[in-house]
This record gives sequence, structure tokens and C-alpha cells, in this order.
Amino acid sequence: MSQRAVFLDRDGVLNIEAGYIYRVEDLHLVPGVAQAVRQLNDQGLFCCLVSNQSGPARGYYPQGHVDALHDRLCYLLEHEANARLDALHYCPDLSPMEGGIVPEFTRWTTWRKPNTGMLVAAAWKYDLDIRRSFMVGDKATDIDLAHNAGCTGILVQTGYGDRVLSGDYQHKTQPDYIARDLADAADWITQQLANQELYSSSKKPSSSS
Repeated sequence: MSQRAVFLDRDGVLNIEAGYIYRVEDLHLVPGVAQAVRQLNDQGLFCCLVSNQSGPARGYYPQGHVDALHDRLCYLLEHEANARLDALHYCPDLSPMEGGIVPEFTRWTTWRKPNTGMLVAAAWKYDLDIRRSFMVGDKATDIDLAHNAGCTGILVQTGYGDRVLSGDYQHKTQPDYIARDLADAADWITQQLANQELYSSSKKPSSSS
């Protein structure tokens, strides 16, 4: 059977939102994130980073810098809680209309959220069941991605999450759950899995002696 996954946005969800991060050492985890990822690992969920990272397309830094940031991210997760990301997908591309100027990365792509390309690619490569999975993000585009792909969308209030449903940023997006942070989201996901397991067990016919 295909695996359940938790797809995780990066900035504002895993690491503290700091705009475009030009120095690798300026990437810092949101408090409690490493333990939350470890909790998801322990639940047997496939944890996959899915992130728009347009810095290379905008000419801010090379693609290798994004990879270096992700190396630090994975190091911090492992160092703090022996937590891991099972896969990392990100989109360095941006259309000219959106601000792409570096030819190598200037294009329209199905990988840029809220398009579903990153989720579809991960599902194909790792045999993931998107419809039984979760997407955690701090922006409306993350929740739109979840609903476009058919999975459960969780909005965290870290990063830009507190603006999505506020008067400052009106959007039609309605998350399936609003979490304080990734730790809260991980608790909610764990509870959903427990409820589903209990429901499945109650539906099994009892054996006769």
C-alpha cells in the first residue's frame, strides 16, 4: 500500500521566517520543530519538504546556496532531535511575469506552488498516497496546493500564517486545521491517525470462537 506523507513548507514552518536567507548560518529552526518532525517520523509518516525557493531565479544567489541551506536544516533537525526529512523538493524557478531574470531558472513550471508538481513527483518517486496525506504551510498557496492535490491542508500560525485568515490578507482558502505551530500540527495529525485506526478496528468483524 502507498505511504501516507506529511508535506512540509520550509520558511515559517520549519525554520524561522527571515525573508531571503543570504547567509547559511542565519537559518534557525522554529522552536519545537525538530521534536515535531521526530514525532512524525515515529508515526511512520514520510516527511517531504516542498518549498518555493525563487532566489536563484531572481539572481539573489546560486542554486547551490539553497542546497547548503537545506544541508543546515537537515543537520539541525538531526542534531536537536534525531529527526529527518525523507525527501526534499523545492522549486527554484519563476516566470518572467513574477520576477524571474536568470535564464536557467526563468520559466513557468508545474512545480511552483500552488501547482501540484512537487507533490505529484514525490508521490510517483516514493509511492505516496497524496489523498491520505497532509500538507503543512504558513501561506494560502500551501493550503491551495493541498486542496488542488486532494490532501489535508494545515495552516500554521508561525511565519506568515497569522495573516492568511486575518483582515490584513483576505483569501478564500479555508484550511482543514489551523495550528499554532508544527508541534501542534504534529499532535493533530497523530490524533487523526489514531482516530482512523480506532474507526478501522471497530469495523473489523469479530471472530467467533
